[in-house]
Amino acid sequence: MQSSHEDLTSTNEELQSTNEELQSTNEELTTSREEMQSLNEELQTVNAEQQSKMDQFSWVNNDMRNLLNSTEIVTVFLDIRLNIRRFTTGADKLFKLIPGDVGRPLSDIVNDLLYPEMTNEAREVLRNLVFSEKQIITNDGRWFLVRIMPYRTMEDVIAGVVITFSDITAPKKLEAELRKEIAKLKSLLEADG
Repeated sequence: MQSSHEDLTSTNEELQSTNEELQSTNEELTTSREEMQSLNEELQTVNAEQQSKMDQFSWVNNDMRNLLNSTEIVTVFLDIRLNIRRFTTGADKLFKLIPGDVGRPLSDIVNDLLYPEMTNEAREVLRNLVFSEKQIITNDGRWFLVRIMPYRTMEDVIAGVVITFSDITAPKKLEAELRKEIAKLKSLLEADG
């Protein structure tokens, strides 16, 4: 009988010990769950902040795209190795560009400009950080004011060049017409004089 009582006491002690371990484990799990809940709330806050920043970035990106496209100034962005990073709408009217050309050297892309030294001038702009500006004609008689400028990051690091192409065909045609008129007037004055 005593053995049975000792067995029962031993079993009781084991159960009590196991119960205490389970309570301790339960408390640890509760603490871990609370920590996880706290971490989850922090992650949700960080995610909400990141989503807000992404939304702002998306709006800024849309604003910039609309601004660049509304100016009707063709713009090509090149990296430090003069590979294409991005280009605006209308660039395909001067260059034979497709979206897959991003990452390719601009010098590999066929264009309509009579400006064979454009790549060398872009390298020179990178070297001396002084912009270049020229009036360039195309194969089909259009005129463009071409500006090559250093591409500066927000940290003022030079990360390539930006090339803009402003269509100046109408003013150039007007200039040619005015030159003809002036020449005609001069010849009339000389004939009368």
